[in-house]
Amino acid sequence: MEVSNLFYVLAAVLFILGLKKLSHPKTARTGNTMAAVGMLIAIITTLVAYGGIDYKLIALGVIIGSIIGGTFAVKVKMTGMPQMVALFNGFGGGASALVAAAEFYTRAAPEVLAGSTDHFLLSTIAISVFVGTLTITGSFIAFAKLQGLISGQPIVFKGQQVFNALLALALIASGAGMVLSSDNIMLHFLGLVVLAAVLGVTLTIPIGGADMPVVISLLNSYSGVAAAATGFVLMNNGLIISGSLVGASGLILTNIMCKGMNRSLANVIFGAVGLKQEGSVSPGKQMNIKSYSTEEAAMILEAADKVIVVPGYGLAVAQAQYAVREVADYLEEMGKTVLYAIHPVAGRMPGHMNVLLAEANVPYEQLKDLDEINPEFEDCDVSIVLGANDVVNPAARHDTSSPIYGMPILDVDKSRTVMVNKRTMNPGFAGIQNELFGFDNTIMVFGDAKAMLTDLLKDLKDL
Repeated sequence: MEVSNLFYVLAAVLFILGLKKLSHPKTARTGNTMAAVGMLIAIITTLVAYGGIDYKLIALGVIIGSIIGGTFAVKVKMTGMPQMVALFNGFGGGASALVAAAEFYTRAAPEVLAGSTDHFLLSTIAISVFVGTLTITGSFIAFAKLQGLISGQPIVFKGQQVFNALLALALIASGAGMVLSSDNIMLHFLGLVVLAAVLGVTLTIPIGGADMPVVISLLNSYSGVAAAATGFVLMNNGLIISGSLVGASGLILTNIMCKGMNRSLANVIFGAVGLKQEGSVSPGKQMNIKSYSTEEAAMILEAADKVIVVPGYGLAVAQAQYAVREVADYLEEMGKTVLYAIHPVAGRMPGHMNVLLAEANVPYEQLKDLDEINPEFEDCDVSIVLGANDVVNPAARHDTSSPIYGMPILDVDKSRTVMVNKRTMNPGFAGIQNELFGFDNTIMVFGDAKAMLTDLLKDLKDL
């Protein structure tokens, strides 16, 4: 066992180094590889350290899991990556809950029935089952919202928060009964599972699309907590370490996302951002929308010296990352400076835009985060907004009635010209209209992002 702990330490070092490298797009692939190697070492160490294992079943599980994972990796498009991450979070939580449940039925419950009670074991099982079950149902709801299987709008009902509070109290009672009382222990356990499953659903359905990046990172943290708790159930150091790292990094990322939206975690969970509403532009105020052709947009870009590209979910939907790279490359050949502005909650998951642009081999040096890029807009000739909405809405600065009020935004409106590409005038995830579209320095170029950029490049070359 001492030798196995040394290998677990090695795996932990690789996990930590991998997480560090994941913090920057340039080293993210290396970091992912290092973390994967660390997990392989942890798995092999566990298989060697513990005897009595049916390696045939292990091999079967590896084969099935590899086929499923490989299929996802090849088939899932970048636009579907948030949904896949949500599913994987759920699978992680579900796996932890199943392992803990197996330990309950094979070890804990028989010991209790035999008159011997291990309160620590029962406590860790209760935590693992609770968090893991909540994670899998919450993740499946997040997946369904992102996939369009259910409405992406917040689903709320009267007395929802009171209902959730009562569910939480019932959960505590079931957990306490399971740990402290030998009477009806099986009933307490089943009650814990059912209540946790329901709470996962009721906590996730009121969360709208605008908050989905936060939800995904939070569920990722939950899956880590469940894994760490299961590690204590099994007394497996590798699982404890890896679960703790996932839980802690997920919470840190969640905090970063909340700061990026200027909202507290409680406000995200209970605020129901995304309900259909009038938004920051009142019904009596008519916006003056100026629609331009790609040919006219090309002439504006020809006269520009500095261009900032602002990618959003519309870019991902259109799979336009390669097209925007081609346009940017041509603009640079014309002697213009091109930068990319990345908002921390652009898209539907943390780092969504970074991953898309990295896929198109956009130079890492051109990717600028919010704090770094905002001072650049005052000196920017043209900002090209591709499918972004809420993260560029000036209402966040001044409209106290807006659900995005106080959220740090990209200051694209300070550019000399703002070129916005959208397919329609439909609002973004927050369900509100964007007053930027009616500004005097804003022009709209409607259409699919990929098609628009392709035509724009052609028109630039024809000038």
